[in-house]
Amino acid sequence: MTSANSKIHILGIETSCDETGVAVVEDGRRILSSEVASQVPIHAAFGGVVPEIASRQHIKCISQLTHKALGDAGVEPARINAVAATIGPGLMGSLLVGVNFAKALAYAWKKSFVPVHHLEGHIFSPFLTDDPPQFPFLALVVSGGHTSLIDCPRPHEYHIIGATRDDAVGESFDKVARLLDLSYPGGPSIQKAAEQGNPEAIRFPRAMTTGAGLDFSYSGLKTAVLYELRKTTAPTKDVAASFQEAAVDVLVTKTRLALEQTGAARLVLAGGVAANRLLRDRLNAELHVPVHMPPMSLCVDNGAMIAAAGHSRFVHNLLGDLRATPNPNLPLA
Repeated sequence: MTSANSKIHILGIETSCDETGVAVVEDGRRILSSEVASQVPIHAAFGGVVPEIASRQHIKCISQLTHKALGDAGVEPARINAVAATIGPGLMGSLLVGVNFAKALAYAWKKSFVPVHHLEGHIFSPFLTDDPPQFPFLALVVSGGHTSLIDCPRPHEYHIIGATRDDAVGESFDKVARLLDLSYPGGPSIQKAAEQGNPEAIRFPRAMTTGAGLDFSYSGLKTAVLYELRKTTAPTKDVAASFQEAAVDVLVTKTRLALEQTGAARLVLAGGVAANRLLRDRLNAELHVPVHMPPMSLCVDNGAMIAAAGHSRFVHNLLGDLRATPNPNLPLA
């Protein structure tokens, strides 16, 4: 049996956008504590994230969240093996807060600093469940900024085989929610409105589902909703349900094609849009491979997923140094 002293504890920090996440994870699997400060109520008044406000909010709460995460985990700084932080992509000001704070802790505590790519953090979020995936697998990462199909043959080796050419799926949810006068963020509000709607009321386009490889496009779907609203008297619930059906339909179709092309034996679903119930239900029902997905609490940006990815990088000796700087356009592959 592994002794308590041999366990690896990673402090994970996530500040890529508008959530401040700090967590302590043990051995890459067990969440000892996880604190997330959401800025949604602040940015909702603007209909989207205001970068300057986001970075200031991170500064206000990151120290308090870290103190609480360590206290709730019952882990002293001496027992922390490494400090991991999202180094990109994301908003530059927000990234700077998390990375500089993490480097300061690593320097003060004489611990390793582990930079983590934001998408890699999402990919590792299902490893924090009772049914973690095993490499190799295909990952579908869907959020406000990303819609990506990623072939993951082994830890920390990624091949992006499909990506969005314009709007990400989460971004399209936000924009359509504004068109429908629904609240920000758009994913939850559209899902709620769609619950009572008819998904077959309006046949919205499914862009690039034939003869276009594995890439995605959602700007046309958003525009189709705009034009429909100019000419229709359909209830908001029907428009929301029809839009959600079209958006999810493209994700399921492309994922099925990617599984066929790669021969992957399992799928990882991650990112903010992974919380969408229709998407989760359809992937489970229609794909003939195991689907590993995080619980709702780990779909949003959080420090636990960064700590999980940081643990894997730590044990594989993929460390950073205190000269590391954030990159808002950091590529994954």
